[in-house]
Amino acid sequence: MKTITSRVLFALLGSMLALGACNAQPAAKSANDGVAATVNGTPIKQAVIDAFMQQRAAQGAPDTPEVRKALLEELISREVVKQAAVKEGIDKRPDVQMQMDLARQNILLNAYVQDYIKKHPITDDMIKAEYDKIKAQIGDKQYHARHILVADKKEAEAIIAQLAKGAKFEKLAQQKSKDSSAQNGGDLGWNVPTAYVKPFADALVSLKKGEYTKTPVQSQFGWHVIKLEDVKDAPKLDELKPQLIQRLQQQQLQQMAAELRAKAKIEYATPAESK
Repeated sequence: MKTITSRVLFALLGSMLALGACNAQPAAKSANDGVAATVNGTPIKQAVIDAFMQQRAAQGAPDTPEVRKALLEELISREVVKQAAVKEGIDKRPDVQMQMDLARQNILLNAYVQDYIKKHPITDDMIKAEYDKIKAQIGDKQYHARHILVADKKEAEAIIAQLAKGAKFEKLAQQKSKDSSAQNGGDLGWNVPTAYVKPFADALVSLKKGEYTKTPVQSQFGWHVIKLEDVKDAPKLDELKPQLIQRLQQQQLQQMAAELRAKAKIEYATPAESK
């Protein structure tokens, strides 16, 4: 089982991947790399405006002189308030210093992760290998299934008898199924067979479109009556490529973090020391 620290680190790495390019890409170098304004002698550099503008442009904001002027005014206001906070000694408060340290850590961590991803690109061969591995595990078909789950075999047989007389599967599921899918008429959505326990999966793949099981299927959850609504091909590689790239990047980052931890000298404080 992973430690809490490991889970937090991996979650942090994963969340940074999801942030997107807007706060990960370096700002483009400005034609005017000088100072746009000064506030009580403190410069606001044109490069800072460029960095903010790049982020906002990535979110759909137009890059116009008017927008840049408004952004400069915003940065001036921020600098004025920041200077007031420093004057009152707020930057020296332990709680504020901790937040500032965490912000700096996040920036460094994000930059390191982005550099690592650039130096370790995901290749087409890696994507194909990962796709083939997943496909070997889940198969090449997806199944849209419904089921009715009951506690004993006799009840399941009675349901099958009702179906044979023309009863609606969805209505019986709503009335009799003990599964949470009952409210949706027993609908389990689209899944690969390996998403289900083996007895259920074996019965499901043996059905033709529109058929239901003529004998009850037992699993550790109870007795099932299963209906196959439809079958379709599993997603192709091109459809899954973005998810596969993210999956492989996550694996790379987890391995990177594990290797760095293995090389580090980590000493845990005792409960008494941590108080």
